[in-house]
Amino acid sequence: MTAALDPNDPFSLQGKRILVTGASSGIGRQIALSCAQIGAQLVISGRDQIRLSETFATLEGTGHEQVIANLDKQDDIDHLVASVGVLDGVAHAAGIARLAPFRMINRAHLDETFASNVYAPLLLTRGLLAKKRLKANGSILFISAIGSHVGPVATAAYSASKAALLGAMRTLALEVARQGIRANCIAPGYVRTPMLDGLNQSGGNIDEHAKLTPLGLGEPEDVAYAAVFYLSDASRWVTRNYFVVDGGLTVPMDIYA
Repeated sequence: MTAALDPNDPFSLQGKRILVTGASSGIGRQIALSCAQIGAQLVISGRDQIRLSETFATLEGTGHEQVIANLDKQDDIDHLVASVGVLDGVAHAAGIARLAPFRMINRAHLDETFASNVYAPLLLTRGLLAKKRLKANGSILFISAIGSHVGPVATAAYSASKAALLGAMRTLALEVARQGIRANCIAPGYVRTPMLDGLNQSGGNIDEHAKLTPLGLGEPEDVAYAAVFYLSDASRWVTRNYFVVDGGLTVPMDIYA
C-alpha cells in the first residue's frame, strides 16, 4: 500500500496528467509505474497491446488510459495526439536498438532506427504543441542514451539517433521557454531491460560493460526516479538539461583508482 501523498511535496505528481510512450516494457513501463505511485494520472502508449495492457493493469490509482500506437506511423501519432487530452508532461521512452558494425549499416537500418528514435518523438511533440496539448509550465522529457556521446562499437545508427534527440531537445527548450514549458533529456547507461537482453543475444557483450560500470548494471527504477524529477515541479527551473544516469560508466576510470 502506498503511503499518503503530500500535495506540497515538489516531487509529487498528484493531479498531473502524464503521457508515457514505450510503456509496454522496460524503462517506459517503469516510468509509468513510478509516476502512478506518486499520484499521476497516466496516458500510456505502446505498440504491443498485450504488454501494454499488462502495464495498465499494474498502475496504481484511477483515471488512467491506454492508447495502442505504432509511432512510426503518422496516423497513429495523430490519433494519440487527439486522444490524450491536456497534459502536464510527456516522457518519450519508445525506441529501438539494433546492433550493426558501421561497415554493415544501410539505408533501411538507418531509416528504421531514426523512424523510431528520432522522427516519432519529435513529430509527436510537434503535434502535442500544435494542438496545445501541453499546459504552460509543462515538461517534455526525452530518453536518450550514453551512446549519444560515447558511441559504443556497432551502434552507429543508434548512437546517432540518440545524439539527434539531444540536439533537438536543446533547440526545442529555447522555443517553448516563453510558454514556461521545459524540455530535457535523460541518458541512461546499461539498464536491465528487454532491450538490453536483445542486445546481448545479438552479440553485445553486456557482461563486459557491467564490469566497467562502477555501480554495476542499472535497474529501470534508477531511470524512472530521474524521470519523476523532470516531470515534477521539483525541476521547474531546469531546462535544456542532459542528465547522465549510468552508474559511473562514463566517468574516467582513474578516478576510482
